[in-house]
Amino acid sequence: MSRSIQNKLFLLLVGFLLSACNVTKHIPEGDRLYTGAKITLESTDKFNKRMVKAAALSAVRPLPNKSFLGLRLKLWKYNLVGENPETKLGKWFKRTGEPPVLLSHVKPGLTCEIIDAKLFNLGIFKSFTQSKTIEKKHTAKVIYTSHVHKPYVVKDLIYSISDDSLSRLVLAEKDKSLIKPGEDYNLDILKTERIRIDGFLKNNGYFYFNPDYLLFKADTSISNQDVSFTLTLKDSIPDNALRVYRINKVFVNQNYSLSEKDAGSTSDTLIYENSLFLGNEENRSIRPMVVSKLIYLRKHELFKRQNHIITLNRLMSLGNFKLVQVNFSESKDSIAGLLDVMILMTPLPKYTFRAEIDLVSKSNNYAGPRMNLSILNRNTFGGAELLNLNLAGSFEAQWNGTDENFYSYSFNPQLELTFPRFLIPFNVKRTNSIYIPKTSVILSYNYQKRVNYFDMNTFRFVYGYKWKGNIRKEHELNPIVVSYTSVSNKSTLFTDLLEANPFLKKSYEEQFIAGGSYSFTYSEQMLTGKKLQTYFNLDAELAGNIFSLANRIGGVKVSSSNPSTIVGSIYSQYAKLSLDGRAYFNFKNKNKLATRFFVGLAKPFGNSSILPYSKQYFSGGPNSLRAFQINSVGPGTFYQDTNLIGFLQLGGDVKLEMNTEYRFAIYRFFKGALFVDAGNIWLLPSNPANTGSPFLFSKFMNEIA
Repeated sequence: MSRSIQNKLFLLLVGFLLSACNVTKHIPEGDRLYTGAKITLESTDKFNKRMVKAAALSAVRPLPNKSFLGLRLKLWKYNLVGENPETKLGKWFKRTGEPPVLLSHVKPGLTCEIIDAKLFNLGIFKSFTQSKTIEKKHTAKVIYTSHVHKPYVVKDLIYSISDDSLSRLVLAEKDKSLIKPGEDYNLDILKTERIRIDGFLKNNGYFYFNPDYLLFKADTSISNQDVSFTLTLKDSIPDNALRVYRINKVFVNQNYSLSEKDAGSTSDTLIYENSLFLGNEENRSIRPMVVSKLIYLRKHELFKRQNHIITLNRLMSLGNFKLVQVNFSESKDSIAGLLDVMILMTPLPKYTFRAEIDLVSKSNNYAGPRMNLSILNRNTFGGAELLNLNLAGSFEAQWNGTDENFYSYSFNPQLELTFPRFLIPFNVKRTNSIYIPKTSVILSYNYQKRVNYFDMNTFRFVYGYKWKGNIRKEHELNPIVVSYTSVSNKSTLFTDLLEANPFLKKSYEEQFIAGGSYSFTYSEQMLTGKKLQTYFNLDAELAGNIFSLANRIGGVKVSSSNPSTIVGSIYSQYAKLSLDGRAYFNFKNKNKLATRFFVGLAKPFGNSSILPYSKQYFSGGPNSLRAFQINSVGPGTFYQDTNLIGFLQLGGDVKLEMNTEYRFAIYRFFKGALFVDAGNIWLLPSNPANTGSPFLFSKFMNEIA
């Protein structure tokens, strides 16, 4: 680039920065651009001043114009186009810009009152706040000074509830109270305690109770800045709020439409386990026996809000309904304290068809189109079984590499049948989980054609269960996992490559895997309010043991040097354990620090000397070590040139990987990240392959990539 062009670009940049900095020329005469506020606390007491200062700052309004690196870009955009822009670009600038926040918009006196109210809610009952405005030529800021004392402390909580039945229930739960003697007064905790008590009462039949019916009376006349609370009931409470309710009739409408005026207007009903299913058989697409097991609101039982929530979530989890409503009304029977339940379910279409086409580009210079077609039947056998037929196909080629003629295509049909329950030969105790356990049967086939090299066929069958203990914990147990892989039509070129690497040759032999797997996941990522979110996943696999046990019982010695076969195929025997732990630190400015640690170990034994290729560990790529091409790292000190033959990467028995990433906002939807990755894969010393360096505790740290 010539020096004259560089000078012009430099002058252009300087001009932009000067214009972006000079955003005060459009300020009305006599006014100032408001640049923000500062909070100071005046006190001789010792307490958590950071929390108090944050509470005071949250009361300050308005907020100043946003800035980035000291530049108020949104304000500059707004001023640049004037009051009435005519061009589309000008209107976009105006719409995405930000009008100036002026000193005349600020009400310091009112803000002082709001700050004092915020501090009052924290137990600082005798504070007062003053304001001072600092004006410059074109800008101004406000300093708020709060004169505070240490918060009042809870001395005790006395229960004085006039209704005996209600009082007994509340007293039985007082050990779980959020109001603890010795802790600072906090209005938010009082509100939360009312909600907690209300939730407990609603789980004990008090359908019409409300948190507002509870009243905390505070006595601050005690010395030493203590406060004593008395929990009472408000004077005017409706009679039904103090009445315990039970479930009477339960009506179920599986074919409800939002346009229906009267959801219960039908003469056709079916009674099953004390629930009345409305409509004829055509409108009861899911068998009443299946739906009834998901309804936790039972006739004659005490009303419990927990059972209401469980029923609602379980019915929605079926995947058959667009909307589920559970409505309650007082029974028209002469007996007081009875509730009728109307469950209204708006169905989804029974069949859904999806088609997806996209272009995939990989870090190892392979790219190509991919297509996915799927058909979903939401109620296959009348028990809300989901049957999903998925047809996937892809084509990829190496666009930038030494092997210019390398390309491949694949075809992958998969059939998955999911039952909304455990299919096991014994009864399972009814749980109060809001989640439905599921049983899945998966049958898949994968055909892969590596042109000029080989054809690969893989058949796979999985029978397993999924269930959640709560919103954070999920289990997946697959007692039966069977797969068979064969490689055919090997070209001379491919055969020569395998002969040069016996370890790789072993990986591309016929593979028969029969075993089981278990996975446990703990995740807090859906808990958005947490500053620290954690994630943990454990995967365990075991294969070949049943066949080896049968051989030993039959007197056949199991050895990798003379492997046994099942139906003419050598079966694989191995154990594999992987641990994946992550932590996400969320900051107030929506920036995030993410850390990840992965460790995996797989050990072939008995009938196998090496792992099946699909069970080996690999490292490198966009979801691993991002500085390296996909699957190009290791094992150990071995270097893999992925530009040669992209599918012949070597795997390992051990994997160790660590990632740290700081994610931050740049501007609006533009995000940035700084990251550090480290890791590698290794072969175990017992592995017969002489590739790279084996995993040794004394050396592995020096081999981290």
